[in-house]
Amino acid sequence: MPTAEHPDPERVLLHISDTHLRAHGSRLFDLVDGAERLARALTAIEGSGIRPDAVVFTGDLADLGEPGAYADLRGLVEPFAERIGARVFWVMGNHDDRDGFRRALLDQPGGTAPVDDVAELDGLRLITLDSTVPGHHHGELRDEQLAWLADVLATPAPLGTILAMHHPPVPSVLPLAASVELRDQRRLGEVLRGSDVRAIIAGHLHYSTFATFAGIPVSVASSTCYAQDLTVPTGGTRPQDGAQAFNLIHLYDDTVVHSVVPVDAPRTLEHIDAAEAQRRLADAGIGPFSDARRDAPTAPIALPR
Repeated sequence: MPTAEHPDPERVLLHISDTHLRAHGSRLFDLVDGAERLARALTAIEGSGIRPDAVVFTGDLADLGEPGAYADLRGLVEPFAERIGARVFWVMGNHDDRDGFRRALLDQPGGTAPVDDVAELDGLRLITLDSTVPGHHHGELRDEQLAWLADVLATPAPLGTILAMHHPPVPSVLPLAASVELRDQRRLGEVLRGSDVRAIIAGHLHYSTFATFAGIPVSVASSTCYAQDLTVPTGGTRPQDGAQAFNLIHLYDDTVVHSVVPVDAPRTLEHIDAAEAQRRLADAGIGPFSDARRDAPTAPIALPR
């Protein structure tokens, strides 16, 4: 009996971005409740049964940096993460406030220095990098941040590294976004090229998009609150209360798969449950990835140097 080409992923990440929560019932464009939209996304995720190793939020968590909005965010996310057994990682966005972010989400003393950190998920390294500039919406990285990043990356991680940041180092298909993009991207590329970074994940743009940077795949998650309409006449922008989405990241030994998941599906056409899927695989003569094949020695991942 043939087996599936790939084993189960080594790690699974849930990538959510641009929640833009506001305190005291305030709404975006006087219409969109960021907390309600996030709650709807979390309900859909939990109902799917997926159990990621971590949930990564890539910025613009609170639309106005309000302490109450951060408290509401934790109140939604932490019980959800506990129920699905996942760790939570927060990344600063240009709408966030560093002092409030530290106090409300990290339980740390306040401060205005960049919020950079590194964590390990059983061999997979996750670096969160603060690309924000207080009082502005574009992104920058300080010399000391780049030096810190280079020092961390000097030692490869067993399963490689995921870099999470808010401002994506990619071109935007909406011209106006050039005013709020990450500046001087070349310097970041010099640090990352040849490292063990397997993917860069980001947000900021409010639409899903993909590119490469310094030879590394870049995946940008859309927003859970509102999305940009890419059918807008060329040169303009048109936010819409629709097309909200999040991303799933499946890490295998030799590849990383990024999937865009819309929060709302307008109509379900068919549902094949897990038991029926297994029955159909058996009928097709496809067995699970065998233990022998899974345990067989394999060549190490050829990471660029």
